[in-house]
Amino acid sequence: MTRYFVDTNVFLRYLTNDVPAQAEAVTRLLQRAKAGEIVLHTSVLVLAEIVWTLESYYELARDEIKANVLAILNTPGLSVENAELVGRAILLYADKNIDFVDAYNIFWMKEQGLSEAYTFDVKHFARAEGITPLVPGSRKGHSNGKR
Repeated sequence: MTRYFVDTNVFLRYLTNDVPAQAEAVTRLLQRAKAGEIVLHTSVLVLAEIVWTLESYYELARDEIKANVLAILNTPGLSVENAELVGRAILLYADKNIDFVDAYNIFWMKEQGLSEAYTFDVKHFARAEGITPLVPGSRKGHSNGKR
């Protein structure tokens, strides 16, 4: 079976329908994948770019972005790199108001057995259960930067 990579702009045309002819072409592509004629693949970075673009350029609400990403993850014939982590991350992104990349990294850390993260973005990491944010230059175990 022939395999293909799908880039960010293909998904964006489909999700936003801002270029109807391209959106229709993507619909046909996804139908071919669903029918088992081809297998499509995409990466975590593509999903991160989709989230960023839908949030910053199209100004969609987090719940709308979550629905779009979950729809991509559940597309028959499409394989998404680390799909389970992406799915958990998009839920945390929407539910706890954490940046998508931070949310993904939190679940990646947990998978690696890591529970502490050096970051200056303490507020996002502090919202995640089981993760302790540490500020570089502060005493280990304290996230407020005081010595």
